[in-house]
Amino acid sequence: MAAKAMNNDEHRRCVAACLVKATYIMEEDRPKCRVYGWGLAPPWWQSFHFELRDVLTCGKDNVDEFIFGAIFEYCPTGGHRHPSAPHYVFALRGTMPSHPKSLHDLYNDIKVFLSDLSCCRRTQKAREAVTNMLVRKGTENHVVWLAGHSLGASLALEVGRAMAEKHQAYLTTFLFNPPNVSPMPALNLLHATEVAKNDVFTGSYLVKATLGATVMRGYCNRMEKLFQRLSQWVPELYVNQGDIICQGFADYFEQRQKVEERISGLGRAGMKLSYRDMLSSLIGSTKEQPHLLPSARLWKNSSKSFGTHSLKQWWQPDSKLMLSSRKFTYPGA
Repeated sequence: MAAKAMNNDEHRRCVAACLVKATYIMEEDRPKCRVYGWGLAPPWWQSFHFELRDVLTCGKDNVDEFIFGAIFEYCPTGGHRHPSAPHYVFALRGTMPSHPKSLHDLYNDIKVFLSDLSCCRRTQKAREAVTNMLVRKGTENHVVWLAGHSLGASLALEVGRAMAEKHQAYLTTFLFNPPNVSPMPALNLLHATEVAKNDVFTGSYLVKATLGATVMRGYCNRMEKLFQRLSQWVPELYVNQGDIICQGFADYFEQRQKVEERISGLGRAGMKLSYRDMLSSLIGSTKEQPHLLPSARLWKNSSKSFGTHSLKQWWQPDSKLMLSSRKFTYPGA
């Protein structure tokens, strides 16, 4: 990776996507006994002057383990490093449906659907690895990236949120096709008009804001404090408009902005609230929906040439994608 490319969004996206791809291939190599030096995975990181430092695995008592992530260190030729270049990248793979151990992935997919991924073993191991890295190296002199695709993007989202909330470490984070549990894709499948979607969101935000200001005031105050802590973290969020799995993220950010423009203060009041979380709060739970983010840069690809949910689309050059971006921030933060 050339030093001058470090501030280039296209290059950074392509590198992050390729490193995530390497984690998929390493797990494909492993049961075939292809050691890293002779496997198919190394070119995916060596091409960009990275070296593999460790792998993140799951399994019982070191038996029958499988790889779900990897830690890469950037080692530029000649030691010349751009100030914004990463020192380390934590790359996390998604679901592998055809893998012999796909049930492990599917189990965590269910955790995503239930908004319970923060308690799973993979999240805990990834969070511990990143925390240990930050403790050893620090954040002032070492740049750490998080990157993940699909299920791996959900893991990276959980880890990034934890680092921002608990350690004030705002890591550069690349989320490729992160799953979003939302009813909005159903409206999209019904070909609802923009006017109808705007009305649905505005009505929903009115209800949530009213509940937050009255019977759910404690929950609302807790979420306000959380959003203030997270507001400086701006993950790079990559979605395809045709991907039903991650469509909800685009609707969340775009519709909340439209609600705020229509009724000042309503978008800010409702964007941090969730019906599921409010219901959980009533029974003593402190769960937060992972898609509730104060800030993000949303990248949308409307091309279907490489598959709407595929990782492959994100290492393509901009010229082959129908890409647009917009940064969203928490009003008043």
